Order: sequence, then C-alpha cells, then structure tokens
Amino acid sequence: MNSTVGTSNSIAASITANASRLSEALDNHMRNSFQPDSRKMLRKFHPSEVSELTGISMSNLRSRHQDGSFPDVETDTRGRRLYSAKDIDQIRHIMARTGRNGETYLPGRREGDPLQIISIVNFKGGSSKTTTAIHLAQRYALRGYRVLAVDMDPQASLTTMFGYRPEIEFAESGTVYDALKYEDPVPLSQVVRKTYFHNLDLAPAGLLLSEYETETAYALQHKIDPPFTQRLAIALDEIEENYDLVIIDCPPQLGFTTMTALLASTGLLITVVPSMLDVASMAQFLEMAGETVQTLEEATGPVDWAFLKYLITRYEPTDVPQSQMAGFLRSILLDQVLNTAMLKSTAISDAGMTQQTIYELAPSQVVKKTLDRILESVNGLADEFERTIQQAWSREVD
Repeated sequence: MNSTVGTSNSIAASITANASRLSEALDNHMRNSFQPDSRKMLRKFHPSEVSELTGISMSNLRSRHQDGSFPDVETDTRGRRLYSAKDIDQIRHIMARTGRNGETYLPGRREGDPLQIISIVNFKGGSSKTTTAIHLAQRYALRGYRVLAVDMDPQASLTTMFGYRPEIEFAESGTVYDALKYEDPVPLSQVVRKTYFHNLDLAPAGLLLSEYETETAYALQHKIDPPFTQRLAIALDEIEENYDLVIIDCPPQLGFTTMTALLASTGLLITVVPSMLDVASMAQFLEMAGETVQTLEEATGPVDWAFLKYLITRYEPTDVPQSQMAGFLRSILLDQVLNTAMLKSTAISDAGMTQQTIYELAPSQVVKKTLDRILESVNGLADEFERTIQQAWSREVD
C-alpha cells in the first residue's frame, strides 16, 4: 500500500514539475516572439490588401491619396504605402461619407439590427474551432465590423492566440467566468480587453472557467437565478451596443458551458473534419444537442437561431476519401454546408507556432503560393459566411 502511495505521489510531483517547466519555457518563448514589450502587435497592410478588404480599387486608392481625400500613411523604404488597421478603418468611414453606395463600406449593424452572436462548436477536439474563431474574428474586424471574441473554453486556446498566458495572467480572475459565476458576478465590461487588433476585443478564458460546470449543477439543485440558460445573454446585454458581432469559441463537449453559449447565440457554425470518425462524432453531438435543446425549450420556450451552418475544415482536396466524405455531407445537409472549405495548410500550423494567424503573417514570412492558397480559402469562407450574417439582418446580398 505504501509503495503505491509513494509511486502516486512521485507521479503527481513529476506532473507538477513538468507543468512548471513547460510554463516557464512557454513564457520565455512568448517573450522572445513578441519583443520588445512582450505584447503582440499587428503588422501593416499593403495597398493590394487594403483594396481587397475594402472594395476600393487600387486606382481610386491612389487618386484619393493624391487629392488629399485620404490621410497620409506610413511608407516603406521603397515609397510604398503601408496601412495600419486603424488607417483602413478611417478610410472606410471617409468612403462611407463621400463614396458612391457609401453604406457598403460600413457593413456592421444599422438601426434596428440585433447583435449577431455566433457560437463555433463541435463535440470533438481537433476540428479547428479555435482556428476558425480567431480567423473569422480578425477577418471581420479588418472588414469593418466591431467584433467581440469570447473564449468559453477553459483550455483558453483562443486567449493564448491573442498573446496572453492565461495560466499566469488569469489564474485567479479576469476571465469570462467572472461575469458568469453565480456568486458576485461582475459586469462583462470589466472582463473585456482591447486587443492589438483594431475593432476586435476579447473576453478571455482560463482554467477557473471549468468551475462553471460544477457550480451550475449546484445552482440547478438550489434554483439560483438567473439560470445558466440566461447568464451569458444577460452579460452580453450590458455591452451589446458596442459590437456588431460576437464570436464564441466553445469547449469540445456538450456541457453547461457550451449550452450557456448556444442559448445566448443567434446562430451556430459547426466545424467538421471530413473523415468518417469525425462525422460520426458530429452526428452524436447533433443528436445530444437536439435532445438537450428540445428539453430546454419545453422549460424556457423556443430557441430562436437565425442560421445553422457547417464548415468543412482541415480539408485536402487531393485526398479522395475526404472529397467523398465532403460530398456525402453536402448531399445530406445541402446548403447548410458552406461551399468554401478551410483547407489544411502548413501556413496555419506554422503560424500557430508563434501564436499568429495568416492575417498576422507578413507576406515575407511564408512562400507566396502557400499563403495565397490559404488566404483564398479562409477569405472565401469568411466572405460566404458574412453573407449569412447580412441575411440575418434582412439585407440583400449578391
């Protein structure tokens, strides 16, 4: 008996030591990656990127600078203009006032439009939920939307991608858990943090968020109000006028945390890798989610989602079984599956090594052909899903 306890203690000590060593190594890695101030900064964008993001032609961009309509921006050593995200946003607002069809340059909410709250979900890890969430959040911020990214996963991968060390910086407070907890919750505005991305804020996560599962079970037994079905929706009400879109990265299980996000949402995006095991897992998730939501609807009333879409991720077009499975999904789920898939790409995985996305990578950091290929994929799916969002605001789209 004693030897077993000793072995157990030794294993526990080893795990703790490994965690400490990894944490220190990761901290050093982050500091080296984001010198000099250990915080991430967004790169500048070239005129061709500004044209793609805004819809302003290159010739119009040049002429507007020449006639003084647009403000001066930084130039590189070769005299080429470089734009910050804030510069791009300023140009958008100028075009909204002076351009033809000005409202198209500001695609966010208009009077009477509801806040769009989008949960990105799947029952299985490794389906690119976090990758999808951060790329959509960044793309839409660059497109002119005011975006709040909400990390609802205690593993806090989304928070880490924004350059934070959740196990250090949010070990005791400062996460979305503080706004959801049943005892002395704080306003969500006290949790939300500005990021290095213009128009993109973050409600971070941390390990403490895992406490929400056990606390919710206790709250249901003791009928503590408001119930989990309303807590995130109520928290978002306080800041809803500040944003056009809320993008939620959910944990890979159907617990109270995920259900809290789903019941606050106006639409869902379900990610799925086109393999038999992943599709079978998704089928299980859908069955469980359907039964759970039906039970909740009987108690609280109908859940009103404006849309439900599926995104095929980690897709390799040359992989015949994957192509067959993607076709199978489209034959069953029809137009609920986005036409554009997120390709599997070394650009995404390599960028992730330094907590970057393809929008943060400088073009010189990766082979142009590789970057162009994944940008076409991610921009295409984001633009397609953006049309779904616009339709939810009852706007006509091309």
